[in-house]
Parts: sequence; structure tokens; C-alpha cells
Amino acid sequence: MVYIRKKNVKNVDYLYLVKSTWDKLHKTSRQETIKYLGVIHNVTQDDIPAEYRHDPKIQAFLLQNTPKDREKREKIIEKLQLQTFTFLTEGDLQGAKKVYAGFLNSNSLDQFFEKILNPVMEKIGEMWSNGILSVATEHVASNVAHSLVKVILEERKHKGTNGKIIITTPVGEEHSLGCSVVESYLANRGFTTFNLSPSTPAESVLNFMKSVSADGVIISITLPDSIPAGQRLTKKIREFNKKIPIFVGGQAFTDGSKAKFDATIIDSNQSLVQLPKILKKSKK
Repeated sequence: MVYIRKKNVKNVDYLYLVKSTWDKLHKTSRQETIKYLGVIHNVTQDDIPAEYRHDPKIQAFLLQNTPKDREKREKIIEKLQLQTFTFLTEGDLQGAKKVYAGFLNSNSLDQFFEKILNPVMEKIGEMWSNGILSVATEHVASNVAHSLVKVILEERKHKGTNGKIIITTPVGEEHSLGCSVVESYLANRGFTTFNLSPSTPAESVLNFMKSVSADGVIISITLPDSIPAGQRLTKKIREFNKKIPIFVGGQAFTDGSKAKFDATIIDSNQSLVQLPKILKKSKK
């Protein structure tokens, strides 16, 4: 395994490219310095030897710690997105997990969703809609993305103490990756989540609400055609419980939809990291 190590000397950070190997004789891990990279604010991607330059862990560290300018930072993001796109469309879950693990070494979970996974899945959806990707390839990518989010959820799930949140899609809305992303992130932030997606009939949502004392409901809508069903679902939830906070968001609202909901609209200007704050505020 190759990674970048940071060493602080007299309040100055220096970077080293290090390789970790297992010493079978002494049964311990050994670190070998491959290259001294220099003072942190001077290091760029070009300082990394070519054979290690595109490693997800190296890319992620550079993204977080050493972007000399915005252009280089964006190029790193683009490369990680391209790697993720390739792994998803080729059905390579292990490759996608490698990008995720490398990125999380130096970045937060919400940044992974917002900068890597979500933009890639939006691109895949657009390419499928425009006939560039086949239905089969889109399904492969979606299934791998769902599996990746499930892995993230299982390894980062905390005991829920911040409230119980129901996450769902309206009937007819089969795209549930957005729900899975929100579920994973909120679970990591200490919420108990109940993901009822995809395509959940209103009656099923209401019956579930009778058995769980939820603190809020999040409705994810990906396709604009599903907005009317989302409005009907919101109306029925509101009739069932006049006080429960309801939040509606998703890709269907990225183009500035003016559809009316008896709910709070989570628009594209509100990042994933803001969602727990919004939920906690509504609970008070």
C-alpha cells in the first residue's frame, strides 16, 4: 500500500510518499520512503511518480491537502469521477470501494457523495436518457452504486439518537439511490432511518407511520414526471399528521421546479451536510 505521510517540523508540514509492506519474519508492518515530496503547499500531482499518481488514496490526499490552485483541485475531482464512472458502468464494486476508501482518508462522507458519487450518477442518468448508455449499463451502474452505499451504511452506522426519519419515494418513482445516499449519511450522523423506497404507495407509508413515531419524512423525487405523485403523497401524509416535518427534494428539482408542496423543499443549493441541521431544527 502506498500513501502520503505528513511530518511537521517547526510548524512546517513536509510530505513523503511512503510504501507500507508486511514483514513476515518480524510480523509487523514496515514503512519505506519512496520519495520526499517537499513542503506541503508546494506539492502538486506532478511531484508524484507516474506509477502512483492515479491511486485513489493519493488523489484524495492531494485533493484535501495540497491544491495549489482551484484548477488542479478540479482536475483531481474529475479524475476520481472518471474512475468512479468506469467502475460503476463496468460493474466493479471493489474498484468503486477503492475510490471511496481513498477519498475518505482525507475528506468527509458528504464530500464523497456531493463531489464524486452524485455527479457521476447524474451523468449516467443523463447519458441513459440521451441514448448514449444502454438500459443494461445504467442498471449495472445503479446496482453497483446501491451496493456501495449499502457498504458505507453498514460500516458507518451509528446508534440513532437524533431522531427517527422515514425516507421514501412516491409511487411510480423507481429511482431510489438518492434515498440510499440520504439514509447512509443520516445514519452516520446519528439518526435512525427507515428507507421505504422505491415506489412506495401512500397507504404503505401511512401504515408504517402508525407503527413508528417518526420525527420527519423525506421524499426523494428523481423524475419530473413523479412530482404529481409526490404532491399526492405529501398531501396524504399531511392529512394523517398535521405537525410532522416533511421534506421533499431530489434531481427533479435541479431545474428550478415551481411545483407546490405542503412541505419544505430541499433545493440544490442546500448541501447534504446541511440536512442534519435542518432536521434537528425542525424537531425543536
